[in-house]
Amino acid sequence: MLLVGLTGGIASGKSTVAREMSRLGALVVDADVLAREVVEPGTPGLASVVAEFGDGVLAGDGSLDRSALAQLVFADDGARRRLEAIVHPAVGERFARFVEQAPRDAVVVHDVPLLVENGLGDRYHLVVVVDVPAHERERRLVTERGLTADEARARIAAQADDGARRAAADVLLGNDRPLADTLDAVRRLWRDRVLPFEENVRESRPAERGPAAVVDPPAGDPWAAQAGRILARLRRAGGSSVVDAEHIGSTAVPGLAATDVLDLQLGVETLEDADALAGSLARAGFPPVPGRSQDTSTPDDPDPAQGGERLHANADPGRAVDVHVRVAGSPGWRDALSRRDSMRDGVDGRAVRS
Repeated sequence: MLLVGLTGGIASGKSTVAREMSRLGALVVDADVLAREVVEPGTPGLASVVAEFGDGVLAGDGSLDRSALAQLVFADDGARRRLEAIVHPAVGERFARFVEQAPRDAVVVHDVPLLVENGLGDRYHLVVVVDVPAHERERRLVTERGLTADEARARIAAQADDGARRAAADVLLGNDRPLADTLDAVRRLWRDRVLPFEENVRESRPAERGPAAVVDPPAGDPWAAQAGRILARLRRAGGSSVVDAEHIGSTAVPGLAATDVLDLQLGVETLEDADALAGSLARAGFPPVPGRSQDTSTPDDPDPAQGGERLHANADPGRAVDVHVRVAGSPGWRDALSRRDSMRDGVDGRAVRS
C-alpha cells in the first residue's frame, strides 16, 4: 500500500488532480469530507463541539451551524485550537480505519488542504503539491468564484505561502497551464512513479537504479531539503529506537557536485534494534538491501557489534536514497559524520562520490 498526501493552495485545482488520480485507480479520501462526517448529528464529535462552544453552534435541526462556529473561531486562535483538538483526532482515527480496511495493493490519496500548515508530510510515502502562483489563484477566485480581490487575498493569506508548500513537496505539479497538460503530468506521475513505488513497498523491494551520475546540486529542491523530508519519515517510522538521524555523504555538502544519491544515517543503540527496525522502515518505503550487514566503511573493526551496519534503500523510483543504520557512537557512525564535516569544512570544489 502507498499513502500519498495531496495538497495545494485554494484555487490551485487540487480537486481536478484528485479526480484524475481516482480515475486512474487511487482510493481518494477527502479530509474535508471526513471533517464534516465526524461532527454529524449524533456523533461524539458534535457533542464535544457543543460542550466546548455552547448550543449556539447548533442549527434548528440539531446539525452543526458551520457559519456560527466559524464566527467564533475565525479571529480567535485559542478557540480555533480548541476546535482542532476535537476534530483533528477524530478525523485521524477515521482515516486510519479507512487505511486499515483498504486492499494491500491500494494507492490511498489523502486530499488534505492544510497538510503543510499542520506539518503532516511525514505521514505519507509521497507528498504531491499542486502548484499555482498566488496571483493566478487570486484571479481564479475573483473570476470563477465571485470573490472580491480583497476577499481572495485574505483567503490566500490565511494559508501557507507558496514557498512553504514547495518546500514540503516531493512532487511539485504545476497547474497554471492547459488542463490537458496537467492531466498528462498526473498520468505520467502515476505510471512512472506511483505504481512502481506501491509495488516496491508491497514487495519490500528497493527500486531499480541506473548508473549514478555526478551532478550539480539541484536549485529548486536542494538535497538538504529532500533529505530533511525523508529523515522526518524515517524518524517517525523508527520511533524511539532512532537516537540520531543525519544527512551524510557528499550530498550533505552545500554547493558540491555529487552523485545523486542521498546518504542518510540512523543511529540506534544496538544492532538488535537495527534488525527490529527493518519492517517499519520497509513499510515506510525503505526496504533492506540483502547481504549488507557489515559496515563497509570500517571493514577491519574487531567488534562485530560495533562494526555492523544495516543498509536500506529507496522503494521510490523517483528518489535514490541509501539509509545506513548503525550503532550510535560506533566507528562507522563516527567516521560517516567526520567525513561529512571534513568535506563541509574544506574549500575543495571538486565533484566527489559518497
